[in-house]
Amino acid sequence: MAASYLNGILGKVGTGAVLLVLTIAYLIFALHVSPQAIRKPIASVTKAGVSVLTGEGRKKDVVTDDVTVAPGENYPTVEEEPLRADEEETDDVDDFYKPPAATDERPIVNVIGRDRKPPVDELPDEETPSDMPPYDPRLSLPRYKFPTLALLRDYRNAGTTTNDEVNANKEIILKTLADHKITIKQISATVGPTVTLYEVVPDRGVKIHRIKSLDNDIALSLSALGIRIIAPIPGRGTVGIEVPNKKAEIVSMKGLLSSREFTDSKQELPLALGRTITNDPFIIDLTKMPHLLVAGATGQGKSVGLNAIITSLLYKKHPSELKLVLIDPKRVELPLYAKIERHFLAKLPDEEDAIVTDTKKVINTLNSLCILMDHRLELLKLSQTRNIREYNDRFIARRLNPEKGHEFMPYIVLIIDEFADLIMTSGREVEAPIGRLAQLSRAVGIHLIISTQRPSVSIITGFIKANFPSRIAFRVFSGVDSRTILDTTGADRLVGRGDALISQGGEPIRVQCAFIDTPEIEELTEYIGSQQGYPDAFHLPEYVGDEEAGNGNNEVDLKKRDPLFDEAARLVVQHQQGSTSLIQRRMQLGYNRAGRIIDQLEAAGIVGPFEGSKAREVIVQDPQTLEQILKRLDQENL
Repeated sequence: MAASYLNGILGKVGTGAVLLVLTIAYLIFALHVSPQAIRKPIASVTKAGVSVLTGEGRKKDVVTDDVTVAPGENYPTVEEEPLRADEEETDDVDDFYKPPAATDERPIVNVIGRDRKPPVDELPDEETPSDMPPYDPRLSLPRYKFPTLALLRDYRNAGTTTNDEVNANKEIILKTLADHKITIKQISATVGPTVTLYEVVPDRGVKIHRIKSLDNDIALSLSALGIRIIAPIPGRGTVGIEVPNKKAEIVSMKGLLSSREFTDSKQELPLALGRTITNDPFIIDLTKMPHLLVAGATGQGKSVGLNAIITSLLYKKHPSELKLVLIDPKRVELPLYAKIERHFLAKLPDEEDAIVTDTKKVINTLNSLCILMDHRLELLKLSQTRNIREYNDRFIARRLNPEKGHEFMPYIVLIIDEFADLIMTSGREVEAPIGRLAQLSRAVGIHLIISTQRPSVSIITGFIKANFPSRIAFRVFSGVDSRTILDTTGADRLVGRGDALISQGGEPIRVQCAFIDTPEIEELTEYIGSQQGYPDAFHLPEYVGDEEAGNGNNEVDLKKRDPLFDEAARLVVQHQQGSTSLIQRRMQLGYNRAGRIIDQLEAAGIVGPFEGSKAREVIVQDPQTLEQILKRLDQENL
């Protein structure tokens, strides 16, 4: 009916035209056809050597002989000889033609020579050459083999605790508490290698301190050597009673190092110390501690604990990644590791023994570590990194230039076997560098482990405790000594033979330290020492003590000039800065030696007198005058 109506008004031709327009409008709306898409230009390419780059970056090569560009674009014809494979690409073509920026809607026609690559949008980082692999510090000793577990013994069957013993102790504990009118809801036991933890849940209304005060009564009832009550156990809602086992187990170092917790550890410096009451391996990262204080009475497992620490590091780290500075005034424990001198040990230059035993050499070694620490801190500053891990990651990625003084930093662990002897003989001379290292060395990968068998307040001072938050306490003979080490009692109730409390700032954790015997250490060091090592031990920066200051008065004898006098003089004149810190920093010298060199430079007329906080005036202004002065001084010594 509508068609008849339209035919009557428009006729057949008009009706057909209207229907055609409506059909086209419907198709445009349904297919989303736009005028831009209809008018989109298509460049025709008919010659070889033309690359069509679409918005997605795809390239199509058309093999023809002549080049035809899109209409309206007048480009000069470029004739080039084909480039050889070993010939670098130049940008001569870009002087003639700069193509418009690529878009997703318009293809770009770029005129380039045959076999020529398209221009590179982004150059690689200058600090990370793409043709160089990451730096591998282990390539300095590529044939080094890590020690095997076959070098160690297994002590797993040394002792057992039966269910009868556990049940009998439960009955005695319940009866003792009942005798003091303390009722218990529940009691459970966890058997450990040295002690068994009995957890009791008291009835409502029972005061915790009443149970805690019964430690001696429970020990008497059990005929036990020492009872330790934890009231309450943090996060458990129970009271713990630790009772020594009649037959203690020996925790073998072999079993500890073969555990998944150690082998799969991603820690930088993992220390496998022993097993907890629940028989779980106790492994901590020295870099997180960051320093460790070990204390305990003689014969309670302190030296064995140090051996366990060193063994853990030797099994985990490559010689290029770790260096040990060993100080042993007793001269009996740490010399076992002398065989690994060319692999893992560090020492002062020109020293024969890497194990430091002389007190004076100890002072020089500690001050040398301070110099190394300052040098590393300066490298962190220059590289704009915050710690050794970030620095080494950048160095391995070749983002730090060795020609500018950058180098891979191995971790350095300082171990002192008897700290009390050093304090008694040297006092302040030892405590001052120890304090500096404890405060600043963590960031540069220098970590301290000090051990003492005299946990008195004169040895473990407040300053030491403040900088050694992580502590291991073996058995001591009084609660006062326990408080000196841990700030709490408990170490006086340990059973000895490696039984220890480990504190990391919170509640101490009871751990049975791993045992490693002397023959095992000898086999381990022999295995490492028999392999190819470095030409010498890792050399620490040179440090000269006060004994070389001269005759003891204020007069400076220029005939006894420092061996580095000439080099320091040239450094001062070059920078026109007469400061001790400049010599100390640039020449990696200690403060005392740098100060003596400044005094000698003053006596020689190269720098002016001391002016308080200001740098000394540099009198000599040019290198020629300086060389004349140095030549005159050499002639006077003849």
